[in-house]
Amino acid sequence: MADRLVQLREELLNGVYAPGPYTHFFIHEPKRRKISAARFRDRVVHHALCAVIEPRFERVFIPDSYANRIGKGSHRAIDRLQSFARRYPYVLRGDLRQHFASIDHAILLDSLRTQIAEPDIMHLIESIVAGGSDVLREQYDMVWFPGDDLLAACRPRGLPIGNLTSQFWSNCYLHPFDLFVKRELGCRAYLRYVDDFALFSDSKATLWACKEAIRERLATLRQTLHERSAQVTPTEHGIPWLGFVVFPDHRLVKARKVRYATHRLGERYAAYQSGALSFAEFDAGVRGWINHVRHADSWGLRRHVLAPLLLKPGDVPGRRPTVAAALSPRGE
Repeated sequence: MADRLVQLREELLNGVYAPGPYTHFFIHEPKRRKISAARFRDRVVHHALCAVIEPRFERVFIPDSYANRIGKGSHRAIDRLQSFARRYPYVLRGDLRQHFASIDHAILLDSLRTQIAEPDIMHLIESIVAGGSDVLREQYDMVWFPGDDLLAACRPRGLPIGNLTSQFWSNCYLHPFDLFVKRELGCRAYLRYVDDFALFSDSKATLWACKEAIRERLATLRQTLHERSAQVTPTEHGIPWLGFVVFPDHRLVKARKVRYATHRLGERYAAYQSGALSFAEFDAGVRGWINHVRHADSWGLRRHVLAPLLLKPGDVPGRRPTVAAALSPRGE
């Protein structure tokens, strides 16, 4: 291992490092996505690169961008969304179509150069970006923007989903959009998590006007809105956000998420009962789900989902309690 790391270091210092091929697989929750896993040596490079350049961008990112940042995360994004929902009667929630597949390499590299002046670092970045240019080709539906000619179809685009660098560069790519909403549209109540964003206001008309301006600005980044989901609605009706439906005074888990979790836990329970899964592995899966849904008003939901699941004698004190009963003393 040490020898391989020394070799990797020499490749980087001499400017001859080249990313290797990806291993691909698909996940189906929340929707079908192609995940691309880089080789171990490439992941080492990704982490080292991000350690160098992330602090530069952290100094300029807006506070209300919550994805893939230290001290942020999805649960804090949910808390912030609810705090805005309590202060404003209307929300414009939107997301982007095929975000990672449509990230334009030329635009991305220009945005990175604003904070990176070193030619060797940019050369490394360019090689990593270019290495993922064809990974999501089949996931991208060509969109023609004003001023495009036939050569626009040949523009290099796409970042592999699963790379640490891709997640970070998504924030860099959309940082100008964040500034546009905050500064040019003057929206104080705004937040973003990857390609999901929300604007709040006291005026429906203001938010509808913001949607039109947002559509035009996104076109300069070669990004497009999901038109059907980008709607202005009263906050009291609930806001779909990161697997939850957030109201000003409470939160619910999305029904689709409940169905998926029930099915997944059922599969793991059957494996546990048959001996294919240990109690520790089954318990970890249950507690992971509980740790997620506890961020909603979900005590009744947890009891309903877990009540049918009986534990084996000896796994916990008592006579074959349900998972819900076994966990209830530590519920929250």
